[in-house]
Amino acid sequence: MTDETRPDDGRTPSDLPEPQGRPDFLPSDEQREQPGRRSETVSSEWGDPSGRPAFGAQGSPDDRTRPSDDPHRGRPPYGAPDSFSAPGSFSTPDSFGRPDFVGHTPGDAARGNPPHDNSTRVFENPSFGGPAGPPPPSNALGMGAGWAPPPAHGAGPSGAAAGRRGPSTGVLVVVAVIIALVASLAGSLGTYLLTRSSGSTDPNYSLGPAPTGATNRPPDSVAGVAARVLPSVVSLEVGNGSSTEGATGSGFLIKDGYVVTNNHVVVMAAKGGEIRIMFNNRKTTTGRIVGRDPGSDLAVVKPEETFGTPEITLGNSDQVVVGDPVIAIGSPLGLTGTVTTGIVSSLNRPVIAGDESGTSTEEPAYISAIQTDAAINPGNSGGPLVNGRGEVVGVNSAIATLSRSVTSQSGSIGLGFAIPVNQARRVAQELVTTGKAKRPKIGIVLDKDYKGPGVRIASDSVEGRPPVDANGPAAKAGLKGGDVIMELDGLRLQDGNELIALIRSKAPGSKISVKYQRAGQERTATLTVTAEGDPAPTPS
Repeated sequence: MTDETRPDDGRTPSDLPEPQGRPDFLPSDEQREQPGRRSETVSSEWGDPSGRPAFGAQGSPDDRTRPSDDPHRGRPPYGAPDSFSAPGSFSTPDSFGRPDFVGHTPGDAARGNPPHDNSTRVFENPSFGGPAGPPPPSNALGMGAGWAPPPAHGAGPSGAAAGRRGPSTGVLVVVAVIIALVASLAGSLGTYLLTRSSGSTDPNYSLGPAPTGATNRPPDSVAGVAARVLPSVVSLEVGNGSSTEGATGSGFLIKDGYVVTNNHVVVMAAKGGEIRIMFNNRKTTTGRIVGRDPGSDLAVVKPEETFGTPEITLGNSDQVVVGDPVIAIGSPLGLTGTVTTGIVSSLNRPVIAGDESGTSTEEPAYISAIQTDAAINPGNSGGPLVNGRGEVVGVNSAIATLSRSVTSQSGSIGLGFAIPVNQARRVAQELVTTGKAKRPKIGIVLDKDYKGPGVRIASDSVEGRPPVDANGPAAKAGLKGGDVIMELDGLRLQDGNELIALIRSKAPGSKISVKYQRAGQERTATLTVTAEGDPAPTPS
């Protein structure tokens, strides 16, 4: 039965009872006239009591209350079904017709309609151009309590959902204060842990006893060599006798209680000064100069007492090779008994040494030195340079520095130089026996202006002396003025200082192989080193 065929029982739509269950639904796009109300058009979609556009509604919300001039306004487009079905709610008829509502509401019971199956509601849109349905119930558009959907969760009494409220300002302030306090406590604790004093004492703290062990060392170790050599090394303090100026140096004890040292260490005492000698056992005595040789920077001193000090062992400097380990012992800066180690860095290094103050009028010393990186400092001069067996191979004499002045001198930069012990042995022996050392020579005068390779013999006489001494070693070997000496004993010469140092390192009577050039042609010769004259014995 449709609404057109139902009897109204003499009641108007306004007399219908208020629905108590589900609301009645109205078909869309029907103009209905009600007394006292203007024409209304209901959209084909289900109305929303809030006034918002319904699902699928077209146009603005006001379109639902305006009279429709378009017979198709609000209907689904052509080709689309005029009804839709949701599970358990609506079903779509197979043909278009007027709408039929199926349900079980109190309004149906009041009209005398039989109950219907509530599992499915059927809604049919009227066919295009079909007659309008019955007038709606009086509360269809009244949006009363029976029409609107259930209030949303959390809705207030007025039906509007209340918004979720966050924590109050007071709660936020409390939380912020708590966070600040926690952060402050954490920072204070960290500061305490990082800056707390470590000076607290622990009465039970102990590092345990020192490990035990022997102090004996192998004889060939540095400690073993130093233990054997140190007792024979002495330190010297020299004054000039007229002022507070003085010099310090080192020396070592040789046969019969003589001390070998550098000439520049004792040069002040040669002018009336005093020499004081301190031994390794801290006992001191005075000493006197036996002889000195400025040309080799060597001197021999005789102490008044040796206190049973053992003599040192002399080695052979001709057996020294580059890379050999060496030990330097002396009194740098007055620090007696100092031991440093290194290796032989080079051999036959030409060095010009002499008085450290640079004020001496004596001739400079030309040394064909042993170069070492063992630390040698002012005060080491005259001390021994020994090999791994404890044998003296050199006498420490000079160091290379980055800068030098009259009043100050820098220390070691790893470039130390020692007089070969074979030369020191010969000179010391001559000084003890005669008081004067022989001066080796080959009888030539060098051309100081020559800048080419090798060393050239002067072409003309120099200060009345001929370029080559008649009957001298060079003349006997066939050398002449203007010849250029290229090598000496297989060592290629760089300058005249190197040739002088090599000749002075030789003992008189030794033979030397010479390679020289004359008129562009290379020649060789062998000559025998001689001395300037046999020195006459002089008293010390």
